[in-house]
Amino acid sequence: MKLQDFQLDAVNNLFAAMEEDNRDIILKSPTGSGKTIILTYFMDQYEKSNVNTVFVWLTPGKGDLEEQSKKKMDTYVHGAKTKLLADVMTSGFEENDNVFINWEKLTKKGNNALKDSERTNFLEHIQHALDSGLRFVIIVDESHQNDTIKADEIIQYFHTEKIIRCSATPKGIANAIMIEITEEEVIASGLIKKMLIINQDFPQKVETDNQTEYLLERALAKQREIRAAFAQRGSKINPLMIVQMPNKSDALQSMVEAYFDKNGITCENGQLAVWLSNEHENLEGIEALDAASSAVIIKQAVATGWDCPRAQILVKLRDNMDETFEIQTIGRIRRMPEAKHYEDDLLDSCYLFTFDEKFTAGVKQSFGKRALDAVTLFLKNEYKEIGLISEQRTMVSSTRNPQKAIKAILAYVRQEYGISGNLSENKTRLQTAGFVFSKDILRHTISGETSTLDFSQGDLNTIEVAEKLDTHRHGHEYHRAIGKMGLDIGMEYSFMNTIIRKLFDKKFVFAHKILALESRDVYAFVINNADRIKLLVREAMAAELKQTQMDLKSVSKHGFRIPQSCLFTYDGSAKNQMIMGKNVYQNYLSSAEPRSMPERKFEKFCERSSSIKWFYKNGDKGNEYLSIVYQDNSGKQKLFYPDYLIGVGDEIWIIETKGGFDRSGGVHDIDIYSPKKFAVLKDYLQRYGLKGGIVRNDDRSDELCICMEHFSDDISSDDWKVLATILP
Repeated sequence: MKLQDFQLDAVNNLFAAMEEDNRDIILKSPTGSGKTIILTYFMDQYEKSNVNTVFVWLTPGKGDLEEQSKKKMDTYVHGAKTKLLADVMTSGFEENDNVFINWEKLTKKGNNALKDSERTNFLEHIQHALDSGLRFVIIVDESHQNDTIKADEIIQYFHTEKIIRCSATPKGIANAIMIEITEEEVIASGLIKKMLIINQDFPQKVETDNQTEYLLERALAKQREIRAAFAQRGSKINPLMIVQMPNKSDALQSMVEAYFDKNGITCENGQLAVWLSNEHENLEGIEALDAASSAVIIKQAVATGWDCPRAQILVKLRDNMDETFEIQTIGRIRRMPEAKHYEDDLLDSCYLFTFDEKFTAGVKQSFGKRALDAVTLFLKNEYKEIGLISEQRTMVSSTRNPQKAIKAILAYVRQEYGISGNLSENKTRLQTAGFVFSKDILRHTISGETSTLDFSQGDLNTIEVAEKLDTHRHGHEYHRAIGKMGLDIGMEYSFMNTIIRKLFDKKFVFAHKILALESRDVYAFVINNADRIKLLVREAMAAELKQTQMDLKSVSKHGFRIPQSCLFTYDGSAKNQMIMGKNVYQNYLSSAEPRSMPERKFEKFCERSSSIKWFYKNGDKGNEYLSIVYQDNSGKQKLFYPDYLIGVGDEIWIIETKGGFDRSGGVHDIDIYSPKKFAVLKDYLQRYGLKGGIVRNDDRSDELCICMEHFSDDISSDDWKVLATILP
C-alpha cells in the first residue's frame, strides 16, 4: 500500500493525537482523499505497536458501507484481522481485531438483524473483552450522520478512551483534536480534480424556452467533449453525467428522459442509468471506467460511500435541499478516474450546470476559490511566436531513496555534531549534544509541593525512573518510534529500521557507522532518544534539500509557446471586472482566480508600469506550461513553474512571486524551497540570456521589491530593490 505524502502526514497526526488526553479526534477529509486507506494503514501500524487493541469501525446504515470498508482493508493490508458483526457474535472480540459494524443493526428500532437476546449477547462480548484486558478504539465513519442519542449509547458500551470521527463535513465537538486534510493537498496529489467549473461559457443573459433542455444540452456537449479527449489519449474512459432532480417531479423526469431519448441515450441501449428509490436501471458495473452509461438520473444524494471516479458532470435542477446533502453530491464528481491529473484543464476539472442560485451560492461558499465561473480565452495574435525552452523530468521517483537518505543523515551529523569514524568519540559528542545512553528505559516525573497549578512556581524536583529493558515488552515502543520517524519523512518502516540499524547496531555491516551498540542497547537508545532522533532525521532531510546539485543530463528540453487558449477562471461576483489590456489573452479580467495576494498585486503593477508591454500568468502544473527541473538528494526530481513571463522592451523576464515582509522585517514566505527555486531560476536565466527574479511585497513601505542577484531573507539588504525603480 503506497500512501501519498499528505496521507502519511495524516497517519502521523493520528498517532500523535492518540497520545493526547482528549477523547475525541476528528479526521476532516474531503471526498476522494483516500480516508479508508489512511485509517486502515493507521489501524495496522497502531496495532503493531500497541498490545491488546481492538478497532471498532462504525458505519452508517445505507449501502452496506461496513462490508465495503472491510473489503478495502482486506485489500490494502495483507493479513489484517477483519470481522463483521456476525463474526463477533460467533467468536467475540480478540486482540488486533478490526471490526466493521453497521450502526443501524444495533440502534434502529424494528431492525431484526440484532434481536434483543442477541443485543444482550453482543454487550456480553464487549464486557468479556474488557475483562480480558482488551482496549477498544472507536472509529465513527460519516460521523455527521450518526450524531444521535442511540448512537452515543452504543459508543458508551465500549468504555473507550479514544473515538476517531471521520467526515468531510464534521460537526463541532468540544475539546476534540482536529486533523484536517486540505483540499489543496489532495488536489496536488492528483486524487481529485483541480477545479469545479460552474456554467462554463454561459452568456451574461441566458434566453431560452426550456431551462432544463438548455442545461442538458450544455452538459451533454461537455460530456462528449471530455470523452473525445480521453479517446485521443487512447483511453476508453466514459465520463459520467449525473442529473439530480427534485423529489416529486415525475413530469420533469419524463422530460429529461425524453431529451436523452432524442439524443440516442436510453435505458434500453444501456447509455442511461436511473437510481431512484423505486427504480434502478443499469446500475450494475456503473463504477467501471468504461461502463456504457453516459448519464444517471437521481432524485437525492447518492448512497454514502458510492465511489464512481468517472463521474465528472453534475446537472442540478431546481429544488431546496439541505446544503450538506448537496455538497456531498458535488463530491461525487471530484475524484480523478485514475487517481492522477492528465495536465489537461478539460480532463482535470469537474463541471456543474444549474440555474439554482441558492445551490450555486452554497457551493461557492463551501468550495471557495475552487468553485469559479469560467470562460475560454484566446491568445492575442502578436504573442503567438513568443518562445522559450521548457524543462521536463526524465526520471520520476515518488519516494525517498534509502541509500541517499542515509548519506544525507551522515552528512548532517558530521556537520552538526562533528561525527567521524571514531565511534568512542562519536558517543561523547552525542552525549554532549543531549543524547541519553542507558541500558535501561528512562522515564521522568516530578516530586515536591506547589500551592498553585503553575508548576513552574512550586518547589518541585524532576525524578528519573529507570525500567529494565524487556525487548518483548518494549519492542512495541521501539517499533512505534521507528514508524513515527519514517512517517515524518515519508519513508517506509522497513527502510527506516534498516537505516537506524546500519547507523547504530554493531551486528549490521555498514562502513560509516555512527555507533556500534549491542542490539539490546539499540532498543534503549532509540526509545530514550526518540524525539531527538526524529528531529535529527527531519532536519537532515531539510538540509539535504538545500545541498542539492542538479545533473542537467537527466533533464529533457522542449520548445515552449504560450498556449493558444486557456480555461480562464474568475470570480463573477467581484465588483471590479476590469479587462487587463496588457495580458496576452483577450478579455483577461482583474477578478482572475485563484490568485494569491502577491500575484494579484503584481498583475496590477504590470498593468500600470510603462516598462512592461505584456504579462502572462504561467500554470502551476502540466507539460503545456513553462517548467524548470531541480532535484533533491533523495533522488527525486521536482518541477518549478515560475509564476509570470513579462515583456520588457524586446526582452523576456521571468518572475516568481512570494509571500512578503511584515512591518518588522519578518518573512511571510512559507515556501522552504524559495532559496533553491531562486538558485534554479537564476541558473536558467543565465543559461538562456534572460532577466528576472523573485518579487515580494514589503509591508512597511507597501512596495513590491525584487531580488535578482543573491537570495536574502533580509529586506533591508541591498539584494532587494524597489520594483518600480527597476521597471518604472
